[in-house]
Amino acid sequence: CIINTLLKFPYSLLQIYFLSIAFFHLKTYLCFAILKSRNYMKVFKFGGASVKDAAGVKNLSSIVHQQHGQLIVVVSAMGKTTNLLETLCNAYFHQDPKATAIMKELKDFHLNIVNSLFPLNNPVYKHLEELFTNLENILASESSLCYDYEYDRIICFGELISTTIISDYLKMEGIENQFIDIRKFLKTDQNYRNANIDLELSEQLCKEAFDFNTSSTFVPQGFIAGTRTNQTTTLGREGSDYTAALLANLLNAENVTIWKDVPGVMNADPKEYEKAQVISRMSYKEAIELSHFGAKVIHPKTIKPIQNKQIPLYVRSFLHPESEGTVIQEIDEHLKLPPIYINKENQCLLTLTPRDFSFIAEEKLSHIFAVLAQYKLKLNLMQNSAISFSFCVDCNSAVFNEFLDQLREEFEVRYNQDVKLITIRHYNEEIIREIIGDTPSLVEQRSRTTAQFVLRNHVLQ
Repeated sequence: CIINTLLKFPYSLLQIYFLSIAFFHLKTYLCFAILKSRNYMKVFKFGGASVKDAAGVKNLSSIVHQQHGQLIVVVSAMGKTTNLLETLCNAYFHQDPKATAIMKELKDFHLNIVNSLFPLNNPVYKHLEELFTNLENILASESSLCYDYEYDRIICFGELISTTIISDYLKMEGIENQFIDIRKFLKTDQNYRNANIDLELSEQLCKEAFDFNTSSTFVPQGFIAGTRTNQTTTLGREGSDYTAALLANLLNAENVTIWKDVPGVMNADPKEYEKAQVISRMSYKEAIELSHFGAKVIHPKTIKPIQNKQIPLYVRSFLHPESEGTVIQEIDEHLKLPPIYINKENQCLLTLTPRDFSFIAEEKLSHIFAVLAQYKLKLNLMQNSAISFSFCVDCNSAVFNEFLDQLREEFEVRYNQDVKLITIRHYNEEIIREIIGDTPSLVEQRSRTTAQFVLRNHVLQ
């Protein structure tokens, strides 16, 4: 409109020259203003292996220090803290006196890291003491009868402790940031240990909490969330990836980066397969398939929130942050991928036969799935015949005996604990011979793209 108005008047060549320069600068200013108004925010997620010791915390700080603009740093529990807290939860729930020794081990582990990073007068010591006291108060109280509820309110301390240390260390290193108790802003139902997000409420609360006008960097926890009544919930084991994806979706991030101890998504665990190679590009669909079959590099729920808004996901090495790693995004063309080998340990294989010798039909299957859902056991493989149903699940020793007792009310149950499930995506006969060899399998299944094998470790009972 301005240009059309000005063109109605006669100008000399000199005036036209100066007007063109003015228009050029106006156009440049508007472009920069538009770019500045856009939310170029990134989400980083650091897992337990990346912050397992003082050196890992320093390395995280170095990576964050090299970033510019808006950043959310999602952090998991340090090292194997979640495993230790699970042991602590089991001891507390079953009134095992070993809980005191486990609590001491938890405190010593974190204080050893803190003593290597901070001077003694740093506020981090006070912050941690408050967290340790809160956990000790829970352990001193009487347990409820709900294991899943107790699990969530104990297990959350791993992430609360790690983010407290990370946030305080970044501040000491001159990286101003805001600590966020994510339980106040990611809201879920009361499905403890595998809670479902209330997306509408969480979006509203997160947009208020993550105000980049007050801080350019935020440090929230992964894996944990909260109910409307402020009870702690968790999003499923290894759920910090999912937290990062949710925040990226709710806050419209430019991309998400998961920092791992491997150079990217690989076609096998390099600790188990010496020929493992990095896959530089992968589609959302393939990533979902791999996570479902147990690939450790990505949590199963991670992909959907970012795929919904076409947000790229990068998997990069915190050991070599200069490497490009893997990008997961929408890919139209068909990618030729190498065979991908996934080894899922700590599995239980069960075979059920109805006591009344009836068929395994829809009614029986519905009952089996209801029991699996009741005990929150993940089904990784299933196979049925006329009068038997075999399936493989993640083995949870805390509920396994009770789970068996309920199944035995209607079925004869045979089972094998501690078996492993091997999945080969994009398989060929050569890779099956190389991975499986002559090892006999209890169950074998093949589709067009995927082959699965359950291998026995112990005698079937």
